[in-house]
Amino acid sequence: MSATESRPTAETAEGPATPATSQATKETLEDYTLRYAPRSYRRWTPMVVATTALGGIAYMADFSIGAGIGLAHGTGNALVAIAVAAVVIFVTGFPLAYYGARYNIDLDLITRGSGFGYYGSVLTSVIFASFTFIFFALEGSIMAQGLRLGLGLPLWIGYLVSTLMVIPLVIYGMKALSKLQVWTTPVWLVLMVGPLVYLIATDPGTVDRFLSYAGTDGDGGVNTASVLLGAGVCLSLIAQIGEQIDYLRFMPPKTEANKARWWTAVVMAGPGWVVLGALKQAIGVFLAVYILASVGPSVAPEPIQQFKGAFDAMLPSWLVVPLAVVLVVISQIKINVTNAYSGSLAWTNSFTRLTGRYPGRMVFVLVNLGFALALMEADMFSFLNGILGFYSNCAIAWVVTVATDIGVNKYLLKLSPHAPEFRRGMLYAVNPVGVVSFVAASGLSIAMYFHAFGDTLQPYSPVAAAVLAFALTPLTAVATRGRYYLRRTDDGIPEPLLDADGNPSGTAYDCHVCHQAYERPDVTACATHGAVVCSLCLSTDRVGDHVLPVSDELLA
Repeated sequence: MSATESRPTAETAEGPATPATSQATKETLEDYTLRYAPRSYRRWTPMVVATTALGGIAYMADFSIGAGIGLAHGTGNALVAIAVAAVVIFVTGFPLAYYGARYNIDLDLITRGSGFGYYGSVLTSVIFASFTFIFFALEGSIMAQGLRLGLGLPLWIGYLVSTLMVIPLVIYGMKALSKLQVWTTPVWLVLMVGPLVYLIATDPGTVDRFLSYAGTDGDGGVNTASVLLGAGVCLSLIAQIGEQIDYLRFMPPKTEANKARWWTAVVMAGPGWVVLGALKQAIGVFLAVYILASVGPSVAPEPIQQFKGAFDAMLPSWLVVPLAVVLVVISQIKINVTNAYSGSLAWTNSFTRLTGRYPGRMVFVLVNLGFALALMEADMFSFLNGILGFYSNCAIAWVVTVATDIGVNKYLLKLSPHAPEFRRGMLYAVNPVGVVSFVAASGLSIAMYFHAFGDTLQPYSPVAAAVLAFALTPLTAVATRGRYYLRRTDDGIPEPLLDADGNPSGTAYDCHVCHQAYERPDVTACATHGAVVCSLCLSTDRVGDHVLPVSDELLA
């Protein structure tokens, strides 16, 4: 007899599920917003998931970021900065991507059980949500520049168009996004790579001019300060791993039969995204140097101008602008549906935990787009590197803290529980391991960024964020003896969370509040009703009627 059949449903003291609860349940079951993604839903192959995840990094911001660094500090410093940032992003992204794909949960749920606690991770959810609307605004600005060039639209109208056109596409979650990303990726790749190959093949001198460019602030040599300033801007993208995990959580179970394809997909679409990202940044430097003489330094970082200049060399004049606009529009749609989707998850997750109410993900799609539109109308593109340099300190501190908790505290020190935990009642409200490490690392690095310790140390703020987070995370775990990770070790259900292969169990249980079936990792026993309750109903339980008490042995 299945677990669903063997456990009778029961109504809570609050009565049957309300219409609001039913609506929340229905919406979150579209793509398992805020939840563990169950085995029964994950029907895509590893390569389809990987292609979908990589489709989300088709953004044009990399070209602007690379161009901005290269024009300021020179090609040599820019390439080294891009490489340094890529290594850091790959190393820190690997354990996060593995946990997301292996245990089928998003980065917020990973963060809860990796040092931050049930409410403590709200801090990082806000950081991640900020990442999504900052980069939505950046991509929307780039699209508006394209619409101005191609159609003559004023920028403010272009900002509005780039925002509104995403809304219909982001409503339907993973099913719709997977189709969009898979079908548009080949076109995007041809339009992006074609001009670069043509320019190098027909005019090899472009490579020499690119490599010898000294930058407005440089002398042609490579120096530490310039490299670190550039790397700090690139490292603002470290939080992109959160968007990759929003797709990777739908990976199928890892088995002996599929393990080679599974690992290839996880590495390629997880930390491997940064390989393509770094290449785009380097191409951005190349194209900016190529068009610099004809358009000037203020316009050269704009991707629409970069690709217009490249297409000019290889295509009839009547085709240049339309093709450049098509490339920009496709890229903006591909990434901004992901930004809007992931940002709405982060805001919804935070709001639901803090208030016990689930207002619907679409509410926060609109909130996220509102923030992004405000940034665009404020002309954020003109002070791009300043925004990203500041933001990177927070993002680095967060990602390095979680990655260190997984790699060091879980696997080496064994102070952090090996399997991630995210359910209310199983976790303490706040775990000082992650919260203290994150706040200290981000706070000190931001102070450095704003010259609190002098101009000499200012370029080292991203290094400080990474080093402090890496050092403080295990030190705090040792100091607290790991006691604030788990509030309970037993969730009241006898069946193990993981099956014999180490994958989350697929056994279904009925939630007695919303009367839906959920797989084993998404439920706990109810504290007062002798039944089973799902993670979302636990989150929206404002009375605490269903929440299990702290274990006696942990109180001792």
